[in-house]
Amino acid sequence: MSMKTLYLDYAATTPCAPEVADAMGKCLTLEGNFANPASRSHRFGWQAEQAVETARGQVATLLGADPREIVWTSGATESNNLAIKGHIERLRAMAADQSVHLITSVIEHKAVLDTVAYVERVYGVEVTRLVPDADGIIQPDQVAEALRDDTCLVSLMAVNNELGTITDIAAIAALLADHPALFHVDAAQAIGKMPVNLKDWPVDMMSLSAHKFYGPKGVGALFVRREPEVRLACQMHGGGHERGMRSGTLPTHQLVGMGEAARLVSENQASDEARIRDLRDQLWAGIQALGDVVLNGHETQRVANHLNISVGGVDGEILLASLAKVAVSSGSACTSASVEPSYVLKAIGRSDVLAHAGLRLSVGRYTRKEDIDFAIGEMTRIVERLR
Repeated sequence: MSMKTLYLDYAATTPCAPEVADAMGKCLTLEGNFANPASRSHRFGWQAEQAVETARGQVATLLGADPREIVWTSGATESNNLAIKGHIERLRAMAADQSVHLITSVIEHKAVLDTVAYVERVYGVEVTRLVPDADGIIQPDQVAEALRDDTCLVSLMAVNNELGTITDIAAIAALLADHPALFHVDAAQAIGKMPVNLKDWPVDMMSLSAHKFYGPKGVGALFVRREPEVRLACQMHGGGHERGMRSGTLPTHQLVGMGEAARLVSENQASDEARIRDLRDQLWAGIQALGDVVLNGHETQRVANHLNISVGGVDGEILLASLAKVAVSSGSACTSASVEPSYVLKAIGRSDVLAHAGLRLSVGRYTRKEDIDFAIGEMTRIVERLR
């Protein structure tokens, strides 16, 4: 009989919704909608193209965007690269010697941090990296203070992937309204966790990834505003697909899956969020009862599914290894193999000991109340034994 293992790492990735898997399966075989969407000489290609455009419309509806503003990518990492490199390379092509300044933060996902470091090194871009407050929040007045006449881009995440803290995107967009700098938002952790509507968030570019909201891995999108038009230097050449911004044969099955996932979020966002928040709060109450447990990040300005804690009196790595029956992470999925303390927890002032002891537990659509009871029981048993 196999050991019961509970999944509480929804911030790393989510399972495909059954409806998503079913829709994707119908786009894989000869009997299904398998053709190349760019094959416009026959009915098979037309049907595939129609399916892709339906999915584009579903993603656009979720975001409150025009379907023509959705550019398909392989995920938020590629979207972040296209947004940041694409904008900087286009500016450099127009004026190679012009002073260029970029604003980001020290707690961004590595897909932004590493891309920013690249344009800094290769194109001589000057970078201001904002430091969050003790609650893990980048405040709008920090952006206002850092703005310069030559600032060309502000790139900040909507929701921090480790802490779940929420950035006030609307306020930052408002202060950039009269400034020529573009505003790029990595919203990978926001979609499906909180309402996201581009009518409320007048940003220029926004990255998203399907696997964070019950869609397939390997597919995402970049929202690129049309009015006023944002133009980017292509990063993937070969055929001029996606309005010249991203070449490559479109994976019909993945896009259909992402569209279906977006449709489900559109329909279930409010009820999912309320139920998940209750479960997360139940989990926090049970763990808090252990004593000497620190909540990392703002208590209320965070999405419903995230819980990041540091448990005192135990070695963090031993605790993580001991939680064999509960799948959690020590931070971002992209850095969880590292033995270094979380750079996000260090940025909000946690000691090396507490940063090493940080655990991210994230609840999702398929978590149930009895799962939370099980997780609290396991945490209590293991922490008491280790202490």
